Amino acid sequence: MEIRPFEESDLEAVCSIFGEVVRGGDVFPFSPDSTDAEARMHWVDRVRSTHVALVDGEVLGSYYLKDNQPGLADHICNAGYMVSGRARGMGIGKAMCAHSLREARSLGYSGMQFNFVVSTNDSGLRLWQRMGFEIIGRVPKAFRHARLGKVDALVMFREL
Repeated sequence: MEIRPFEESDLEAVCSIFGEVVRGGDVFPFSPDSTDAEARMHWVDRVRSTHVALVDGEVLGSYYLKDNQPGLADHICNAGYMVSGRARGMGIGKAMCAHSLREARSLGYSGMQFNFVVSTNDSGLRLWQRMGFEIIGRVPKAFRHARLGKVDALVMFREL
């Protein structure tokens, strides 16, 4: 597996993964009918850095890093991760998280915060907790899950 900075030639693959993940309506608050332009805006244009994970030269995952808040709070970053459905269980999410923690430190961040982890995303929650994140808050019924209706969103944090 290789994890490297996003290149323009990765855009189609990143948009495809983004579309696949958000269409499920179960782990990200982005609209299930998001366009490729919206995917690019959220995942590439409005972030500090985007990386891709490749297996045998194929983009199967991506993550971004950005300031969680501006100005006096810009020392804490936010991150998002997506893995292609056909690559789940291969350790790509864990590898991207570990890579993002190193990258965040190198960019000068002192902490990482996830603002909106869907409470029913059991595999994500287990992974983030194994990677040292703690649940520091809960927003009741903040996410309209495609199958379960309104479920809680969690805020998670880890010092770097």
